[in-house]
Amino acid sequence: METRNIVIVGVGGQGSLLACNLMGKALMLEGYDAKVSEVHGMSQRGGAVVTYVRCGKKVYSPIVDKGQAELLVSFELLEAARWFELLAPGGTVVTNTQQINPVPVIMGLAEYPENLTDKFEALGAKVDAIDALTLAEEAGSSKTVNIVMMGRLSKYFPFSKDTWDKALEAVVPPKFLEMNKKAFELGMNA
Repeated sequence: METRNIVIVGVGGQGSLLACNLMGKALMLEGYDAKVSEVHGMSQRGGAVVTYVRCGKKVYSPIVDKGQAELLVSFELLEAARWFELLAPGGTVVTNTQQINPVPVIMGLAEYPENLTDKFEALGAKVDAIDALTLAEEAGSSKTVNIVMMGRLSKYFPFSKDTWDKALEAVVPPKFLEMNKKAFELGMNA
């Protein structure tokens, strides 16, 4: 059981912390020692949010250093670029294609970078990009982008659907559970 490093990034309000908790719960259900940590700036105001997930037989620290993440999961395309330096050589960027303009772009002081997925590939990363926003809306709410992305991430872990369902039941409030299960499945099958 080798140690695995996952970084989950997004913009405040996208549910990065819930996604991190879901991942941690699924890992523990599968018998991994899992550590999760969050670092966020002005997350309540749409700022960057980054969470770390490390798992293995025994893990002592939740922090993922530069160049050590096997998987970089991004709920917004520019956040994948912002945190790309954490990705290990040959690692995989699992990203939502959604673009949320940061303040400098909104104010006309900068332009949103173009062709980011092509740039990630040119730097040696594997890219798995989906339109999670459309899938989230199909599930019933744009707020389930995080769960759609976790469904997509699930293809990188050999866990049963039952494990993921139990993890969802543990971290999602009951009144939103069915919608989130649908979002997860849409991401998993995208």
